[in-house]
Amino acid sequence: MSQSMQAAPFPSNKPCRARGFTLIELMVVLVIMGVLAALIVPNIIGRTDEARVTAAKTDIGTIMQALKLYKLDNGFYPSQEQGLPALVAKPSTPPIPGNWKPYLEKLPNDPWGRPYEYLNPGVKGPVDVFSYGADGKPGGDGSNADIGSWQ
Repeated sequence: MSQSMQAAPFPSNKPCRARGFTLIELMVVLVIMGVLAALIVPNIIGRTDEARVTAAKTDIGTIMQALKLYKLDNGFYPSQEQGLPALVAKPSTPPIPGNWKPYLEKLPNDPWGRPYEYLNPGVKGPVDVFSYGADGKPGGDGSNADIGSWQ
């Protein structure tokens, strides 16, 4: 007989049994997964709010830089009526900027999907750019707190 045709090395008198997981083993694994989820999920959920606040601060910083360039080129900030869209498209209402350029490709919304607010004159600076936070209302604490250019 050739080597490839030899019989299997297992004795034929013992039945071959497939080994599976017992109910106890499955329950232990599920309990361990549940404990890990209970420890990890609260940490991940809290990070989402922190990430949104950080994104809002970054957006506001970018918008403020664009506003400073606008003022440098034109001698004034966009009026309250012109608002932040003046950074994307040349305003057609007075005061018309003489040296206008596109300062932003597009205006971002805040991380909660609402447009950023703009005040000229500002309450806390020459102009204010801000988001009302998660709740969309003035004031608040934590992720509901206002996030502005004055921070």
